[in-house]
Amino acid sequence: MEEPNGRPNLLAGLGQQVTVHVDRPMGSRHPQYESLRYPVNYGYVPGTVSGDGEPIDAYLVGVDRRVGQFSGQVIAVVLRDDDVEDKLVVAPAGVTFSRGQVEALVAFQERYFRSRVVLHGPE
Repeated sequence: MEEPNGRPNLLAGLGQQVTVHVDRPMGSRHPQYESLRYPVNYGYVPGTVSGDGEPIDAYLVGVDRRVGQFSGQVIAVVLRDDDVEDKLVVAPAGVTFSRGQVEALVAFQERYFRSRVVLHGPE
């Protein structure tokens, strides 16, 4: 479902199971900004379309090793006020994080945007 601003409504995916294809494993460098390293696995969900026309990006949290792909549950959405795409936050099934924990885990990249975290389930 698309929002009036042309971006997909990622909130509809909260709680859903997805498979993330990791193209930036933890410890890797950002392809454009070499000083930015990924402390978490980061990738995309194939078969989806984000506001930039590419697959929806996802932070993979709660997995403390490099992986190529991982199936988990969407536990949060990062909504960006100043960008065309929002992000999913995916964790292993049954693993939960507080809003503050998610914010801390994604701050390495989200500090460059005006964003907010919406959690699945009780805040």
